[in-house]
Parts: sequence; structure tokens; C-alpha cells
Amino acid sequence: MLSKKTKYALHALSYLGRHKDEKTVLIHDIAEEHGISHKFLENILLELKKAGMLGSKKGKGGGYYLIKDPKEIPLSKVIRLLDGPIALLPCVSLNYYEPCAECKNEAQCGINKVMIQVRDETLKILENKTLEDILKIG
Repeated sequence: MLSKKTKYALHALSYLGRHKDEKTVLIHDIAEEHGISHKFLENILLELKKAGMLGSKKGKGGGYYLIKDPKEIPLSKVIRLLDGPIALLPCVSLNYYEPCAECKNEAQCGINKVMIQVRDETLKILENKTLEDILKIG
């Protein structure tokens, strides 16, 4: 399941995408529309900024804005940034691999093989769906 942090990030990115014609958007406006704690949202937006998805401006007329086109922000990147691995088991993770302690032979593990298929199908969707897809639907 997606964490609240990731869900809030997707809501914030969607809000910024819908308001991309404005120069900047205030944290307060996003937080109020989605019922998110201002401080929690501020931390999420800072992570998205560090990851190169957002820019910010201080002072009068300040706030946050998308620095990438919504079609250049894959959902997989947002999820990995905030939640870590997409794979359901560490032994099938592409970026966070760890062997399972209880598995004696990964090459012959049926659970591993099925979870690789689940990972691959999930990634196929999440790497090809972007913020733009969310904006089209919402």
C-alpha cells in the first residue's frame, strides 16, 4: 500500500500540475484543499524539490511550482522516492535487493519467481504512467 506521504505527494503534484499556469502555488493552498498538515506537506515538497521535480521561490509571490512537464514525472519515481522499493519482497527488488533470511535457494524458490512477475507487471504500469495520466483522469 502507498504510504500517506506518497499519496499526499501525488495529490500535491496533481494540484501543482492543475495550476501550472500560475507562477507559484502556496503550500497553504495545497494543504487546505487536501486536508494535509502544513508541516508534513512542507517536508514532502522539499523532498520532491531535492529530487528535481519542483522548484520554489521565496518571498512575496513565492511558493512551489513544477519544473518538469507532468509527462516527465513517472509514478514509479515518486513512489520509490517516498516509499522505497516497489517490489513486495526484498529478494526481487531491483534497487533495494536483499536475500530473504528464510530462503535457502533463491533460484528454486517459487515465491521468488511469482513475485518477480508481480514486480515486472507493476513496474511496467508505474514506469509508463506519469503525473500527466493522473491529470487526464482527475
